[in-house]
Amino acid sequence: MSGNLSAVEAKIVRVLAIKPECFITHPAELKILKSISREELNDFAARRGWHVVCRVGGRQIEFYNDAGARELAAGEI
Repeated sequence: MSGNLSAVEAKIVRVLAIKPECFITHPAELKILKSISREELNDFAARRGWHVVCRVGGRQIEFYNDAGARELAAGEI
């Protein structure tokens, strides 16, 4: 995982700790997330117990805490 992706991940973790959703709209952050394939993005989110949704014509990526994904990720450990 690149350092830039780690920084975006840290932001998502901070936001989801206090809110039910995290909207990524900053162009630099979107560029980092769009540099990986859609499948990799889904895997990235699922491994952390999140659900990811791309909206607004690609100008926003949303992350949500996903209890179902979290249970699956915990089962893999």
